[in-house]
Amino acid sequence: MKLRFALVVLAIGLASAGCTKSSGKSTGDNNSVRQSELARPLPGKTWQEFTEPSKNGYSDRVFFAYDRFDLDEDAQATIRAWSEWLRAHRDAGILVEGHADERGTREYNLGLGAKRATAIRDMLIALGVNAGRIRTISYGKERPAVAGEDETAYQQNRRGVARPTTGGA
Repeated sequence: MKLRFALVVLAIGLASAGCTKSSGKSTGDNNSVRQSELARPLPGKTWQEFTEPSKNGYSDRVFFAYDRFDLDEDAQATIRAWSEWLRAHRDAGILVEGHADERGTREYNLGLGAKRATAIRDMLIALGVNAGRIRTISYGKERPAVAGEDETAYQQNRRGVARPTTGGA
């Protein structure tokens, strides 16, 4: 009976993994990679090696639509890869930073950055990462990745960034 249950769970997991389809939407992120393009993370890699897009297709950041904190398919694929890396590096923790573009008040953007970081945290927990290994912080609009007052800059600044806090660095 236990074996049958395990096989059913495995089949459901495999079926749901194969049901992910790409929307074809671009978020303006050159580092964003579709689930099907990702290779399995290698356990021995450091976070910096793992998240170097030119080598692995992974990134240390995900991007958000204007005034949103929901995770699109590209963000979810990246966060799934982060969870696999974290499962392979049990000594590592992660700090998730929430950022916003410069539009809106400081207070509003701090709240939006917190919601973005929390959305990432919640997905990592749902994927089996222990909540005690994840910290979040919001920088709102205070730490832009790109200077500028145009949509290209705004797209790069609406992000969540993951950084290791112990080990794996």
